[in-house]
Amino acid sequence: MKRRTKQRDAIQRAIERAARPLAPHEILQDSLTETPQLGIATVYRAIRDLQSEGWLKEVELPGEPSRYERAGLDHHHHFHCRECDRVYDLPGCPGALGELAPPTYRVDEHEIILYGRCPQCA
Repeated sequence: MKRRTKQRDAIQRAIERAARPLAPHEILQDSLTETPQLGIATVYRAIRDLQSEGWLKEVELPGEPSRYERAGLDHHHHFHCRECDRVYDLPGCPGALGELAPPTYRVDEHEIILYGRCPQCA
């Protein structure tokens, strides 16, 4: 584990407070309230370190920059608001999605992303 710093602690708290996947610039914005001197390079270093430690997980959306969320969450899917560009967690899973694949195919994992407008933008 890397050395704990005020900046890193602020970044981790911002991720936990959000309770949704955040882009690096969102992490920076949310962390600036605690550490006004924080820069985007420090955010990227913290993301890299927190991922290598297994504390943070990358959320990939087709054609979009990566977002990051706390690792170890229960299996879930995501909603991407096309208006504000935020990504939200959707609890649970409809299950049995492996049955959609042809009989000779083996499904290892899946991801569902719903697109639309969040309540604030609708």
